[in-house]
Amino acid sequence: MNDIWRLSATELASQIRSKKLSAREAASAAIARLNTVNPAINAVIDHRPDETLAQADAVDAAIAKGADAGPLAGVPITVKVNVDQAGFATTNGLTLQRDLVARTNSPVVDNLRKAGAVIVGRTNTPAFSARWFTTNLLHGETRNPRDPSITPGGSSGGAAAAVTAGIGHIAHGTDIAGSIRYPAYACGVHGLRPTIGRIPAFNASSPERPIGPQITAVSGPLARTVGDVRLAFHAMSKRDPRDPWWVPAPLEGPSREKRAAICLRPDGLETVKEVSDAVADAGKRLARAGWTVEEITEIPPFAEAADLQMKLWLSDGYDALRDMAEREGDPGALAILRDQEKVARSLDLAVFSKLLTRRATLVRAWEMFFETYA
Repeated sequence: MNDIWRLSATELASQIRSKKLSAREAASAAIARLNTVNPAINAVIDHRPDETLAQADAVDAAIAKGADAGPLAGVPITVKVNVDQAGFATTNGLTLQRDLVARTNSPVVDNLRKAGAVIVGRTNTPAFSARWFTTNLLHGETRNPRDPSITPGGSSGGAAAAVTAGIGHIAHGTDIAGSIRYPAYACGVHGLRPTIGRIPAFNASSPERPIGPQITAVSGPLARTVGDVRLAFHAMSKRDPRDPWWVPAPLEGPSREKRAAICLRPDGLETVKEVSDAVADAGKRLARAGWTVEEITEIPPFAEAADLQMKLWLSDGYDALRDMAEREGDPGALAILRDQEKVARSLDLAVFSKLLTRRATLVRAWEMFFETYA
């Protein structure tokens, strides 16, 4: 049982549905793994083993009755501490929110539970989920399980560290400007940032966010295999009426030619050799697998798109966020906001409207680019 945590989520769910393993055995193995490795990395900052085992027992009972236990039947997962999970505080890494206990689940948590997943614990995030280093005044620092001297990334650093270390087979994360993608990269696992509207979102515990974060923030999965990312993505994507941004787009499209483009210096930006070598190697692997791979030098505006993303994320509602950060006193969050202050002060309503219009133009340019190489 000690090696159950090494199984992929796909394989584990299959074994639980076929009764080769029980959901309780999987949950017990996940809890044991958490107890073994989490003290050194601080990826999970809140967990209740009795509740985890009760969820697992419910899955086993459903299977015993012949019911469909779901695509994630009995799979241990983790949930990031910035989304609502009933009975737990939605801290978002803030001492100010240590008592903000959710009464209901967010849609993504409900979808995972309906798919049969068993929640092992809550994962750490930087204050306001706003940095590429996962540390805060409430929960402390999360360390990279592969190398404690380097960051596990952020803001879903706890999620990436947990799934890398075998605490759960799938991790829930959130992403605005890289908060799933960068931790996955930093920890050497896989992460997916879906398009807005794909996975429903809503936190009843908190006020609605300004429009900038609304149109940029998403939930998504992290896992140790691409197949597990796909499995979790499908489970997370079910409709929920609480999110008006959700779109009923199909998850599977028509068969397409396998084409890919790689760009080693996007938009003329400098790329460190290790990254460009890795991208080139990925292109070679795709080519060997039967893909048509083209190396290109021109792409739609990249640096401008990143700049607009940061402005929309940090400038909309800046004053309220800054005031809250000053009350929190987190040095990392304050450093980011002070760096952004000049930009925020320059944005009036007319400028903000132009940013949204330009963003829509860039989004369409990128859509056309992907249509070409999809």
